[in-house]
Amino acid sequence: MVFSKSFPRMQDKAPYTRWVDIKLSEEDEGEQERIARRDNLKLLHQSIEDAKDVIKGEGLKPFQSDMVSIALALFEKRASHVVYYKEEKAREMFEKLF
Repeated sequence: MVFSKSFPRMQDKAPYTRWVDIKLSEEDEGEQERIARRDNLKLLHQSIEDAKDVIKGEGLKPFQSDMVSIALALFEKRASHVVYYKEEKAREMFEKLF
């Protein structure tokens, strides 16, 4: 399924906004998914390290399950959704057109 996003564009002589649909190619969409995956893995690794620091700093016992729970909570707060990357690519394409 192709990702599409609509953006408002004011027309010169019309008093209303015209909406322009931008569709990503399958290649662009796949590239954005790969970028999101890479960035999310990086965030997960950082979240694990931060969870270790929290456990150590708070004097908690370093149970692996607790560290993973803290890391996942941090990751969920930090992780960007794939849709964000696709929307940014669509916005970039829109701005190149206009």
